[in-house]
Amino acid sequence: MALAIRSTSPPARLAATAALAAALIAMTVSPAGARPASETSAHCARQTHLRVPGTERQKTDCLNELTTAGTAASGHTDPADWAGLTPKDLAVPTGVPGIQIDGYFPDTSATNTNHGWNHDAQFVIRLPDHWNGGLVVAGSPGVREQYANDRAIGDWVLSRGYAFAATDKGNTGVAFHRDGQAPGDAIAEWNTRVTQLTRAARAVVAQRYQRPPARTLATGMSNGGYLVRWQLENHPELYDGGVDWEGTLWRADGPNLLTFLPPALAAYPAYAAGGPQADQAHSALLAAGFPAGSEFLWPYHHRYYWDLTQRIYREELDPEYDGPAEAGTPFCVSGTPACDADYAYAARPADVRQAVAKIALTGRIDKPLITLHGTLDVLLPISQDSDVYAEMVRRAGRGALLRYYRIEGGTHVDSLVDAFPDRLRPLTPCHRAAFTALEDWIGRGVRPPLGHTVPKDPAADPATLLAGCPLGD
Repeated sequence: MALAIRSTSPPARLAATAALAAALIAMTVSPAGARPASETSAHCARQTHLRVPGTERQKTDCLNELTTAGTAASGHTDPADWAGLTPKDLAVPTGVPGIQIDGYFPDTSATNTNHGWNHDAQFVIRLPDHWNGGLVVAGSPGVREQYANDRAIGDWVLSRGYAFAATDKGNTGVAFHRDGQAPGDAIAEWNTRVTQLTRAARAVVAQRYQRPPARTLATGMSNGGYLVRWQLENHPELYDGGVDWEGTLWRADGPNLLTFLPPALAAYPAYAAGGPQADQAHSALLAAGFPAGSEFLWPYHHRYYWDLTQRIYREELDPEYDGPAEAGTPFCVSGTPACDADYAYAARPADVRQAVAKIALTGRIDKPLITLHGTLDVLLPISQDSDVYAEMVRRAGRGALLRYYRIEGGTHVDSLVDAFPDRLRPLTPCHRAAFTALEDWIGRGVRPPLGHTVPKDPAADPATLLAGCPLGD
């Protein structure tokens, strides 16, 4: 969500972060086994025939390596865009030649500077030579650009033979809220851009391989997870299923980040200072949803995430709160006029809830969804987010379409695992386990384990936790 904002400030590497028929069955059993016709299997075959529908500009390149093992050197990704989202020891797959298409759809905003285009609605589509018949579509986390998922998601799905498409969501950066004509418009555009890219990517896949994708899967983390939820609720006809990695929850009546971040901003300084008010401040943080046992993560999140996230999303949805000021006053002390630490969502005018309603989720998914969320997430606390969304899905009568896994010891960004290897576990392998479970579910009818908390083995070393994430039987 607000989540995963790019930064190059200290400390060390962490601050550099601050900031998803028989043919289907065969594909699931052996993702690389569903081969295209011989006339389309040559390296970069049909490259000159590819046109992404609806684009204003596109650039098509034949690459010997589509993963970041090659694209980081060739300039076909932006390492700053995915910095800090994965553990430092995550392996990078190789041996995926194919076609990359970069481009943008018509848009009026210009926050994305990639390629010197200074144009939003940028996207990337990667088409491996050895295709398994599937397409994975992702929207970026936080307010990052189209390459943000390259390390965490793109590399791995490409190595399994999927075509991969990702979008910048139509606006980027900490001033994303300047886009749109009315509160909520900028975030609403994110959903439109994912739908647009999915339709276009399905068409270009058919051009490249001379048949449409046998399955289309949506996946993404944080804000990208929110996009998966919204797509399966609103455009299930485009997808076969999705994996939601700690998606952001928007509800007009709350909870949402505008309800739990202000109490954290108000209470944390007193907690950090110690003294007679510290216990009361600690209780306020717990009451806001920040889990007991996550205290070691609070200083980092207070410094890099809570304040900026609250201010820029509040500016998008409630710009009148601070009058003519833009995105409030950084790290203001409670009691300061128009301070976001004192923001009270429930007391704001009805038009604020109407703005949130524009982007709100309902739980009415219409395709299989697997959600995973770390129990030690202190940017989107699990009790205020995925726990609530899972209950929304059940109340909407769609519980049979959901598997929800609470990952013990997981937090919002996997780079923090490198700083606290004895306390945290990475979510990247859990996402991969969920993705393969989804493949089996929709491809072979093998239902994943019922939702539960996936325990963290206290005896497992960091290498073991990075190697896998068993979801149970």
